Amino acid sequence: MGNRTERSQLHQVIDRRLSGKNKSIGNRERFLRRYREQIKDAVRKAVGDRSIRNIEDGADITLPRRDVSEPVFGHAPGGSREMVHPGNQEYLRGDKIQRPQGGGGGGGNGNGASQDGQGEDDFVFRISREEFMNYFFDDLELPRLIRTQLLADIPEWKSRRAGFVSEGNPTSLHVVRSMRVGLARRIAMGGDPRRALRLAEQRLALLEASGTEAEIDEARKEVEELKARLKRVPFLDPFDLRFRNRVREPTPTSKAVMFCLMDVSGSMDESRKDLSKRFFILLYLFLSRHYEKTEVVFIRHHTQAAEVTEDEFFHATESGGTVVSSALTLMNEIIRARYVGDGWNIYGAQASDGDNWQQDSSKCRELLDNKILPLVRYYAYVQVADEDQNLWEEYTRVRDANQHFAMQKICTPAQIFPVFRDLFKKATAPA
Repeated sequence: MGNRTERSQLHQVIDRRLSGKNKSIGNRERFLRRYREQIKDAVRKAVGDRSIRNIEDGADITLPRRDVSEPVFGHAPGGSREMVHPGNQEYLRGDKIQRPQGGGGGGGNGNGASQDGQGEDDFVFRISREEFMNYFFDDLELPRLIRTQLLADIPEWKSRRAGFVSEGNPTSLHVVRSMRVGLARRIAMGGDPRRALRLAEQRLALLEASGTEAEIDEARKEVEELKARLKRVPFLDPFDLRFRNRVREPTPTSKAVMFCLMDVSGSMDESRKDLSKRFFILLYLFLSRHYEKTEVVFIRHHTQAAEVTEDEFFHATESGGTVVSSALTLMNEIIRARYVGDGWNIYGAQASDGDNWQQDSSKCRELLDNKILPLVRYYAYVQVADEDQNLWEEYTRVRDANQHFAMQKICTPAQIFPVFRDLFKKATAPA
């Protein structure tokens, strides 16, 4: 009895509710879905006022009261009613009271804060860091990204059903299949005893009609033994249990590499370098959140180009003259050495002030037209200066001849986010 009581106290409770103890999470999710477009607009406005270091923080989102107001039913004054006005010193019984002007009920929204009566505060709520970034990157994508064939080095896996097994996790137990196997086992194990029991019962019936007492007792004993044997067949045996089986199999994966080329020459002052770094940090956050298998190659250049680490790319202070073609040459060499074949989606993003030697700018155009653009899915050039340099003029000719080449100008921090969204906006139709 003690052991039975001890076993009955061993319970395992698993809370499978998605919201857990947070009872309001369902209401919050419905609210975010209902006002998705208004929240996205508010996020875009909020992101332009913050520094790149705080880009991933949450934010207080303000929605106009008129956008979140719900329709309500109101009762207009009218009909035959009797009302008691406490402290009335103006009206007597039988006096007629005019309707309120405006045709509405007595429950107006005005509080005297404005002449039009719309004096309510805007609706303000806070979204988390994860929600903020999801809304900001919601309608962005790498242009012209395609699914590639299966690669053996870093495959992606998916899980699929693969029948049933006799061992597994209790949560994957298939009750119907287990009961079916148990029924088949009981039928198989009880077949011979049931046939023997029928014969024994027939023999007992004959002996009870004309047999001796000793023969009847022996026949009854045989019948009881056969019934007991059938009762010993378990209703459900551990051998009968069947569990859903799932196997992992490789699937085609979208593998991509992004080349980040940044000009760090002497003409790039601190403000222009800061604009470039902000753009590339935003690009890096976008890639790391949306494309798990995307590799990033960082290239800094002045008169010479070098592949550097992420930390060196954003924090190194080395500077010098300007030879933009050195970065494109290095990018071409890396592509042909490490990313050849149809298994890669190759992208490029370049930031520069456009100041370059005329002969070198022509060389950059030739490198893009003849060697790089035939290999890449998309290439974006950002000039962090307003004036049109010779590099901008050469790249304009490249843009006119190639649909997968884009170029924009960024002169102030406030322009970073609109330009980024324009360069990586989601296409309405597949490329």
